[in-house]
Amino acid sequence: MRAWGLPLLCTLLLAGCATEMDRQGRTGTKVDVKYLAKTEIDRIADANRAEVVDGLLLIADKLYKRNPKEWKRGGQASREAAVDRLRQRETGAWPELEGRREGQAAALAFTEAYSGDRVAALVYGLLTMVDAAFDNKQEFYLFDDLNETKLYNSARNMEIAIWKLGNDRLANGELFLLSNELDPARRNLSFEREFGRLTGLLDFMAKIVADRNGRTLSRVTQSVIGGIFLPVGLLK
Repeated sequence: MRAWGLPLLCTLLLAGCATEMDRQGRTGTKVDVKYLAKTEIDRIADANRAEVVDGLLLIADKLYKRNPKEWKRGGQASREAAVDRLRQRETGAWPELEGRREGQAAALAFTEAYSGDRVAALVYGLLTMVDAAFDNKQEFYLFDDLNETKLYNSARNMEIAIWKLGNDRLANGELFLLSNELDPARRNLSFEREFGRLTGLLDFMAKIVADRNGRTLSRVTQSVIGGIFLPVGLLK
């Protein structure tokens, strides 16, 4: 066994062990096999992905509160049902998106001709971007390999999304979707803060993955003003 093999094995064994007490007050050690195949980076990836997905669902709920007509346009019984549909996105049908995912779906939210639920289109697009960035997995193990560029592009797409929410408008001058409240009397930047948090989480994960892969993260200069979502799932 190589020099690093024994320490690594010991670390994984310890991580997968838990001490439990039975009804007679006796203690014993139980090994959860799945944790033997997880590194610290895998556990960070698990937590990072869950935080980003939960954050996007929170954004969806907040957008529906500010734009209640959207979940009604989507034919949902309530705001909660519309958010749950996004949570269960891979098991339901999305005929209004005509097979679009990621950037193509998100862009529909800012297309004047689109008559469907704009909140659903935007958040479904961002969620499927994140799914693709994490290789459509919910848990990660020792031999799973993520791509830092997919994670980095997803972070930039979060920046593009918040810019478009605040700037893209219908022909009559109204915003496609209401988000931040800029009125000094009722100022509310909670959308910007939450998108900023998700951007930071994805950038953090991209840096970790790049370091693990021994690669330098290629930071492509992208102007959010262009409003073009970067590719994620199509990347190798």
